[in-house]
Amino acid sequence: MSSHSLVLVAAAGDSAIAAFRLEGEQATPLATTTGLPGTGCFAVDAARDLVHAGVKADDEAGTGAAVVTLRLDRATGALEELSRREVDDSFAYLHLTADGRFLLGASYGGNTGLVWPVADDGSLGEATSRIEYTHLHCVVTHGDSAYFVALGDDLVTQYRLDDDGVLSPLDPPTVSAPRGSGPRHLVVDPDGANAYLMTEFSGEAIRFDRDPSTGVLTTAEALPAYDTSRGLGHSELGADPLANHYIWGADLHLAGDLLICSERTESTLTTIRLDREGHLVEVLAHTPTEQQPRGFLVTGDPALVLAVGEKSTDLAVHRVEPDGSLPVVDRVPTGKGANWVRVV
Repeated sequence: MSSHSLVLVAAAGDSAIAAFRLEGEQATPLATTTGLPGTGCFAVDAARDLVHAGVKADDEAGTGAAVVTLRLDRATGALEELSRREVDDSFAYLHLTADGRFLLGASYGGNTGLVWPVADDGSLGEATSRIEYTHLHCVVTHGDSAYFVALGDDLVTQYRLDDDGVLSPLDPPTVSAPRGSGPRHLVVDPDGANAYLMTEFSGEAIRFDRDPSTGVLTTAEALPAYDTSRGLGHSELGADPLANHYIWGADLHLAGDLLICSERTESTLTTIRLDREGHLVEVLAHTPTEQQPRGFLVTGDPALVLAVGEKSTDLAVHRVEPDGSLPVVDRVPTGKGANWVRVV
């Protein structure tokens, strides 16, 4: 990331994606693109200035759920629709492979994962692979490995993604999370030696050893990724976490030798120290952030956390300190129901 970057924030409540210019530690609003019903996730193709955004059905407009491909104007932050791929169900997570050739999606409500080829003009072709697991919540790739997180099945699927966009199960095809933990989001470190999982119901950060040659994950250690002093109870599928004061884990991202995780009931960011091998060592800090932080992002240099909340209308910029503290250095207005942040 350069010192002058574009930040994109999806605000599902406004059916919009807002753009900001990030200069140093300060964010300046640019443009807001509306007409994206309930958009809650998107993937950025920085090389081609494209954004693939997941949208929900709009009965008034007579349109169904879709993945909309938009052209990004870097000067203004505005987005222009180029094409759309209609889908059966909306998506909780979209991920673009590093080479930009394939877009992968995880549908929570549809219990499906899909792979689409991306044409030169950014449009999506017919799906090349489809999988089915209960309440898929995330999908990421590293090299030719693809991982889908199934919250309802308490597992992470493991696949090889070939040059034709076809998924082939690894051996074993899945790795289990603790029963009832509700695995939600996954990240793989840049070296591909470790993967980290955030659980929704138990609020754990779980590390997996990753075999770089095969892509297979093996469960290692775990730490609580929420503020254990707040009296939060273990949650379960279908429960109201706010009414019951239950754990409500959401997202996680790496910041060098730190792992940062969000929890929505108490609206905190938890910082965990990693050792030189990437192992989870200790919880360093719990930092208040925007109310109900579903999504956030860690930038590069300077190291910042860009956090939004589903019940906040601001984007908070936190500085990442070596001791794990995350002081707020800027806050700017954004849309309603903000839940997804990416940097271009």
